[in-house]
Amino acid sequence: MFVAIAVLLTTEAQAISRFSSDRMSCAQVQQRIVSNGAAIVSYTSARGNPLYDRFVRNAQFCQGGEVTESVSIRAADTKSCPVLRCQEYESQFDFR
Repeated sequence: MFVAIAVLLTTEAQAISRFSSDRMSCAQVQQRIVSNGAAIVSYTSARGNPLYDRFVRNAQFCQGGEVTESVSIRAADTKSCPVLRCQEYESQFDFR
């Protein structure tokens, strides 16, 4: 049973879509993330530096203890394309 779960998780992790937003419209970027659930997207920063990150359709594609955060990336047709990424949840009541 454990082996079957490990194989499934490994296969799922390897199957993540990767693409660049530089040649896609914002709508195309968003649709691709929604249709795949999660994707690694390379994009260009406001300063012209190449960046990449993992973006998700919703919090179901985040790890335990993470929530979604709305951020904007560049796309071919806009400098501000809103997408979601996973962010570690930080409680305002952190008593460490």
